[in-house]
Amino acid sequence: MSARLSVVDEMFLRTHRGWGTPIVMQGLWRTDGEVTASTLDALSADFARGPLGRRVVRPRIPGARPRFEPSTDAFPVEDAEIQAGAVLAWADEQGSLSVDPERGPAWRLACARPAGGGTVLSLVCSHVIADARGLAAAIAAALRGLPPSDQGGAEGAVADMWDATRLARRVTEGTVRAVTGLVVSGARRAELRRFLHVSGNASPGTLCHSPVSAVLDVDAERWDAAAEQAGGTPNSLFLAVVAELARRDGESRPLTISVPMDLRGAATSSGTANSVAMVEVDVGPQDTVADVRAASRAAFSAPAMTSPAGFPEEMLQLVPDRVAHALTGRPGERDVLCSNIGPLPEALVSIGGHRATGIATRAVHPGVVTSRTRLSAYLSRFGGSYTLALESLDSPDHAALRERAANVLARHRLDARSW
Repeated sequence: MSARLSVVDEMFLRTHRGWGTPIVMQGLWRTDGEVTASTLDALSADFARGPLGRRVVRPRIPGARPRFEPSTDAFPVEDAEIQAGAVLAWADEQGSLSVDPERGPAWRLACARPAGGGTVLSLVCSHVIADARGLAAAIAAALRGLPPSDQGGAEGAVADMWDATRLARRVTEGTVRAVTGLVVSGARRAELRRFLHVSGNASPGTLCHSPVSAVLDVDAERWDAAAEQAGGTPNSLFLAVVAELARRDGESRPLTISVPMDLRGAATSSGTANSVAMVEVDVGPQDTVADVRAASRAAFSAPAMTSPAGFPEEMLQLVPDRVAHALTGRPGERDVLCSNIGPLPEALVSIGGHRATGIATRAVHPGVVTSRTRLSAYLSRFGGSYTLALESLDSPDHAALRERAANVLARHRLDARSW
């Protein structure tokens, strides 16, 4: 059977359709040698047969969820010659190119050859079909030469009818419980009022700009040592650095950081593309790395952001996009987004016999973006380095963002190498 979209999958599908901030995932590799065209073609074919090779199909029966079906469609692998210092500008261009999770292809592989040698690869995919860890896993599977994944075939009207029936039952039963809770619980009523107030009012801090980006590598041992010396963890140092970077001069209020929490290993569908939930961490201007660690621990032990007052989140899958967007507003949008992707698979160490000298993973928002989130940050570890990828709506240009990031890292006694 093919996999049905989860609530989170459909949230990203709505952004693709224009309801919210568009999001695509991007993986970037730098190698010390020139990857051949035949290697790239073989890699593209493996991607098409693997977890990325799918598209969203609308159900035949109203009330059923959309589903993923296999699709081997692929864009040709584009090859470009670029200047040595133009890697990130080229990567930003790749992130702005169209991918379509419904009509396909939902992903795109491209290659750049900087003057002076080496290769840079970009793999972009719609967030609908993979989150950051899903993208990394798909790349690793292709590089390992694993057999094509079994993503199921087409389903008929009977399967759609069963899915619509089960979904309607879950939503009906959950709604009855939630309404009963509203009757007996003042706290539930207050929670719903707060949700409706926030959803109905745009944030006064909403920004509308073309994003600017930066990617920096930091020695992993030094990062870990700095975190330990400050009484924190590598992740709490990440949040503290990014909050400091995002804070405007003279700003005294705490910044709210939205942090994706990986749900893999929990009871999630094997076909679900996005296995994440969101938690919030508030970071004040005087907070130390140890303070951020304590706040993070409390946030991850608390319930994740979800639908209010006990109402079933699946009800969003039964209403039109316009209504679902009005109910959810901009889920997960806070002052800052910090996504710790974690260690990347060892299979990424080489491509076509050439050693990887740098790997970055990030989400990209094509075009002009309207968002409350002034800075998005993505941290991954590979080999002996952490790679910090930044996207800002609050920085005048790429150079200013790189300089500010380097200065903040230096205050934590960390040296950074910019891409």
